[in-house]
Amino acid sequence: MTFVEKYGKILLPLITPYKENEDVDYDRYAELIEYVVTKDLCDSLIVTGTTGEASLLTFDERVKLMETAVKAAAGRKPVIAGTGCASTKETVMLTKKAEELGIELCLIVCPFYNKPTQEGLYLHYKAIAESVKVDIMLYNIPIFVGVNLEAETVGRLAAIPNIVAVKDEAGVNPTQVTDFILAARAVDPDFAVYNGDDVMLLPTIVQGAQGLVSGGSHIFGHEVRAIFEAFEKGDNEKAKELFVPMYRFCKSTGQNGRILPNSILRPAIEAVTGVKLGNARLPLAPPTEDEMKVTLGILREIGKL
Repeated sequence: MTFVEKYGKILLPLITPYKENEDVDYDRYAELIEYVVTKDLCDSLIVTGTTGEASLLTFDERVKLMETAVKAAAGRKPVIAGTGCASTKETVMLTKKAEELGIELCLIVCPFYNKPTQEGLYLHYKAIAESVKVDIMLYNIPIFVGVNLEAETVGRLAAIPNIVAVKDEAGVNPTQVTDFILAARAVDPDFAVYNGDDVMLLPTIVQGAQGLVSGGSHIFGHEVRAIFEAFEKGDNEKAKELFVPMYRFCKSTGQNGRILPNSILRPAIEAVTGVKLGNARLPLAPPTEDEMKVTLGILREIGKL
């Protein structure tokens, strides 16, 4: 079974709900999972990815969210664990916890803050892969971690049997998906390459990206699926027509220089789903009234509210 056959084209990184005191609300998390699974908004669920604010969660919170997701999904959708940490040692520990829970794929972001060399990145992922039996999806997002995972390094890592895929934050380098495909497929023809940026969906499909890691699919999962289907049928006009409303929404969540869209994305998802998510944890500032007026206005205009 190929990666796409097992995990599908739409991997949804779940928002982590908080109570008013910023404690994780695990009951609401289970409720959100029930919503996206019942509505069939995705093919797989990602726990504690960037959209799930992994960097703002403790180790134990991340493990408990994994446990909650496995129980709530109840085998209806695959659960993928985001287990990347700043150090190799902690990443290995968290990945082993995911493995103990029966999770078969871990999405592992490049180690942040330290800005390792390409050799450091290679040794990091190699050490993790050799410490576990789970499959690993590399996660490149230089806008947050401060270092880019180069195509040559992805090619080297593709030779490791349980490193099977990569997610690229394609908005930073729009053609790197092609570079990853060329480098990795030369080593492993089945290596999967996914785009991790909703607004880059159409440009990366054209390059051969097989799927999307999509926070916007909390709201636009059906549209994302329809875009893939339209493109595969050669109906590019239909794909573009479906893409533009999602593009407008996603761009609006980055108002006023917000790099992480969560502050605006949370209340938008809450408004559409009815699941209480709360504000993002500090230091992410809550949205302003003017920001929400723009984003909710777009959702109303396109018929989501």
